[in-house]
Amino acid sequence: MKVTKRIIDLSLAVVATLVLAVPFLFLALAVRLTSNGPILYWSDRVGRHNKIFKMPKFRSMRVDTPAVATHLLADPAMYLTPIGSFLRKSSLDELPQLWSIIKGDMSFVGPRPALFNQHDLISLRTEHGVHELVPGLTGWAQVNGRDELPIPQKVALDTDYLRRQTLTFDLRILWMTFVKVLRRDGVTH
Repeated sequence: MKVTKRIIDLSLAVVATLVLAVPFLFLALAVRLTSNGPILYWSDRVGRHNKIFKMPKFRSMRVDTPAVATHLLADPAMYLTPIGSFLRKSSLDELPQLWSIIKGDMSFVGPRPALFNQHDLISLRTEHGVHELVPGLTGWAQVNGRDELPIPQKVALDTDYLRRQTLTFDLRILWMTFVKVLRRDGVTH
């Protein structure tokens, strides 16, 4: 399945990038015009086999925001750029991750890549073998609670995905993601 999944990921990511080229330009311009700093935020994330890679997102937070998970900030809203809330709630900030899929650092479906400093999440995933998976743009934990899940529950869902992964299951997760994004379910900021 790994070779087939990689071919599908690469093909879909290239097509999506071409189709979304104009919206990418508009989003990049909107980020540039509404706040100081770079258009993209490159986050150190943990990939397959716990290897660190740089994951891009459209920048939705001010440049002085601490490099921690959003839920660990005392008042995340105070760090949002003028269009940050919209980017995050619509998940449009995630679109540059198509680059990570093209590079092979990510897949469309897999566990969401942990921040480099989320040691508790990294450790628990390693203990359960989840670190063997290529992280995803979306995943089983994402469609079952996203930011609202405690770490042990996230890892339990990631472990479930590890055991159940098939092309059919990935398609189900992609469909559920599409529905959740439209409804803006599970987005805290």
